[in-house]
Amino acid sequence: MKQLGKTPPFLGPKGEVVPGSIAEINYLRLGGLDQWVMIRGESLANPPLILLHGGPGFSETHFFRYFNAPLEKTFTVVYWDQRGSGKSFDSEISGSSMTVEQFITDLDELVEAVCKRVGKKKVVIFGHSWGSVLGVLYAARFPQKVAAYVGSGQLGDWPASEASTYAFVLAEAQRLNNRKAVKELRAIGPPPHTAKALWTQRIWLLRIEGGPTVRDFWTLGRIFLSVPETSIFEPPNLMHAFKFSLDAMWAEVTAINLIKAAPALQMPVFFFLGRHDHCVPSEISTAYFDALTAPSKRLVWFEESGHQPFVDEAAKFNTSMVELVRPTVT
Repeated sequence: MKQLGKTPPFLGPKGEVVPGSIAEINYLRLGGLDQWVMIRGESLANPPLILLHGGPGFSETHFFRYFNAPLEKTFTVVYWDQRGSGKSFDSEISGSSMTVEQFITDLDELVEAVCKRVGKKKVVIFGHSWGSVLGVLYAARFPQKVAAYVGSGQLGDWPASEASTYAFVLAEAQRLNNRKAVKELRAIGPPPHTAKALWTQRIWLLRIEGGPTVRDFWTLGRIFLSVPETSIFEPPNLMHAFKFSLDAMWAEVTAINLIKAAPALQMPVFFFLGRHDHCVPSEISTAYFDALTAPSKRLVWFEESGHQPFVDEAAKFNTSMVELVRPTVT
């Protein structure tokens, strides 16, 4: 069942809708499938910013809205639950349609629809984790449609990233003398992993890093309750969609090496990296940054962040988007 949801308008001091603002939610037909898209911004004069969440299959709309809504003052922000994710999940989706090429097609149709709706010719793309791969592949193929690219949890050589993460988790488990973790990690062996084996590896990474705690679950619930477009009843469906997407796509996406697939981009590039990211280790991101050719590129470290700087250091992230990225967009 589709859950469109409602989003509040931008209001002036007397309760009137701000002229030239936009706050709307629709299911757009992308790649032959209805997908949930929300567009919010205080002024249509601002450049459109498309947020590409991670996974594949893990909608981060609730995080983006809770932590990064201030960006709606400077950008026209496009929140998209990708095919098979969040409110775009449908049990009738064919697993055979869950391919990287299909996602690039979906994104191109989204860009075209957004540009038509807001009256612009280009978009800014922010990609997180898996979204950083989708964003780079899209920007490399359609440079004329992308004004700037921003990556966080930025992947490069994905096979090397998974190998590094696995080595880190196993080494930490041994250092902590966590025999259960060591046993289970050795049982799945090093990558490439199946989606099932990935769960084992990532769960132990989460536990070794100190989570999830009861407080973490309470915080997530509070976020869901605080965001008007989401519901506390959504998390079970979010995880179902995440598992479906991983099962369908993990083998394909984890074979991607952006150093080879996208060695150059033709727009300003920014990498916003968490210093303590172990899902996509910093050496993987920086290796791609160093190899990448672009008109301009800038790496910004978030010293107190892990895999999600836009959550862990939201204020710095939002400020960096406004002060560093926005001036490069004409």
